Amino acid sequence: MKIGISTASLFLRLNNEDALPLLRKWHVPCAEVFLTSFSEYDPRFASALAAAKGDVNVHSVHVLNTQFEPQLYAEHPRVREDAFGWLKKAMKSAQNLGARNYTFHGIARIKRTFREDLPRSAARTAEIYAKCREYGVRLCYENVEWALYNRPGVFTELKKRCPGLGGVLDIKQARISGYDWRDYLSEMGEDLATVHVSDVDASGKMRLPGRGVFPFDELFSRLRDIGFYGAVLIENYSRDYSDPEELRTSYEYLCELSERAR
Repeated sequence: MKIGISTASLFLRLNNEDALPLLRKWHVPCAEVFLTSFSEYDPRFASALAAAKGDVNVHSVHVLNTQFEPQLYAEHPRVREDAFGWLKKAMKSAQNLGARNYTFHGIARIKRTFREDLPRSAARTAEIYAKCREYGVRLCYENVEWALYNRPGVFTELKKRCPGLGGVLDIKQARISGYDWRDYLSEMGEDLATVHVSDVDASGKMRLPGRGVFPFDELFSRLRDIGFYGAVLIENYSRDYSDPEELRTSYEYLCELSERAR
């Protein structure tokens, strides 16, 4: 497995064009690029990032969910067509960066009128997956408390119509949703592509990895047991630390744990 950092961990501290060179300076081998605005979906921006990242491997891209992902599932054909236009730009950007995975939230459960229809969502997910594959990128659904995959079982239903779908395990979102992260890991199994990690202290406050009580030894052991070869990426909020060097220390902590788990 690979250990890295998501540029989301530097959100509001450094823009992507500065975050990637910092990760390169720290000799972080892989990253997820969190594209945060419509201007950053432009493939020309991704080409500039590719020139700045050096030898950092961009494992995956992530976008700001509400900007176009829910609209990919819209009933209105014009809304859906526009959303697919933005998806194509984002996937071209992923291609330019060399990313093979797309961390995806999909539908946001933010309206009282939302009615879950998993068979319909699965069929639409298969269409989105196919479009991503045209750019050599794998669609990977992330467990997120406020989005479509908000509980174990949803991923299984989506895969019935989209068998190639990948998974992203987010530790903090599992905790927020009230379900055990182990249940999500068990469901994704060999389809797991990416793990987003953070820590939490005894009082429930989110911390950088190594500064809380989360059982990382167990996580790495379970990942080893399923033959996981993807990326374990630190994804914290920038308010979870004072100095970026703390992020580097957490990265080094995870590297040591992963070595012991081999």
